[in-house]
Amino acid sequence: MALIEFDQYKAELAPYKETLEEVGQALGLESKRRRIEELSRFQEEPDFWNDTDRASKLSQELKNLQTVVGGYDRMASEYDEMMDLIELGREEDDADAAEMVGEMLAKFKTELEDLRLETLLTGEYDHENAILSIHAGAGGTESCDWASMLYRMYMHWAQAKGYTTEILDWLDGDEAGIKSVTVQINGPDAYGYLKSEHGVHRLVRISPFNAQAKRQTSFVSCEVMPELKNDADLEINDDDLRIDTYRSSGAGGQHINKTSSAIRITHIPTGIVVQCQNERSQFQNKDKAMQMLRGKLLKLKEAAHAEKLSDIRGDVKDIAWGNQIRSYFLQPYQLVKDLRTNAETANADKVLNGGIDMFISAYLKYLQKNGQEE
Repeated sequence: MALIEFDQYKAELAPYKETLEEVGQALGLESKRRRIEELSRFQEEPDFWNDTDRASKLSQELKNLQTVVGGYDRMASEYDEMMDLIELGREEDDADAAEMVGEMLAKFKTELEDLRLETLLTGEYDHENAILSIHAGAGGTESCDWASMLYRMYMHWAQAKGYTTEILDWLDGDEAGIKSVTVQINGPDAYGYLKSEHGVHRLVRISPFNAQAKRQTSFVSCEVMPELKNDADLEINDDDLRIDTYRSSGAGGQHINKTSSAIRITHIPTGIVVQCQNERSQFQNKDKAMQMLRGKLLKLKEAAHAEKLSDIRGDVKDIAWGNQIRSYFLQPYQLVKDLRTNAETANADKVLNGGIDMFISAYLKYLQKNGQEE
């Protein structure tokens, strides 16, 4: 019986040899290995840390390169290991070895798909941290509750990725849920993955807030921006800014500074508004808000066409019907469907618990196929 399983596993595994080679070429492994050697030599120079900003940037670049190259090398090693186990297991007709290969193969396929997605992250800011803002739209209390559900979904996704999160701004709903929240998600390629979530998300369900148990449609917008450091070529005139302070009022209350340390900055020429509140000082909140504003203005500056203005600013004019990128149906049936890529699943519970990788993957493939970049 085990012999049949080994033959099946070998037949299933064999095509992945070519896939591995294609992924390696797409990742540009040789150039990455040369860059790793170059950066490693830089680190050995006695004056490397004299310029701390440059040293930190190069060290982070080295770490990211080592992660990608190391991941590929590990996958290639696992492929060879599985092939060796299959041959040894066949010779001994070892049922335990067959079970081990089956588990390894399932894990291998998942990890290879994640690595393959790396080849689709070609945008200038794809490897940066992400700043995600969620805003309740049409639907009142229903929409605020939907905003809290989406926030939970993204936090579960980030946790599964091993990313860290930091709440920058939070506004509770009047009766339930969240009116708006801004959170920074820190980790390799966070923006590259989450840019797929930018847009309006629509929920259809039986309302828990309606005594007549009527079906309700709610809308929430997600804005996703990369975290960008200061850019020397971008000048912001102080006269163009209106800076307001207000009292923080975040989730849980006790974790948020109750003094007037929260900062709201309005860039008057463009109307862009950013705000930040957390447990830090007013100075630190202002610094983070300016960083967010700089990121939005830089993307505006680099926009090739005026019609892209609203997308790059992250503004969704109407958080309502007709503008959604994805629909989530919980009643009378379960279905989550992305309207751009047509990717869909009937397992809505899995999606709302952070299982959004299938939509991220489909969107990155969609961008590649259509020659687009966000």
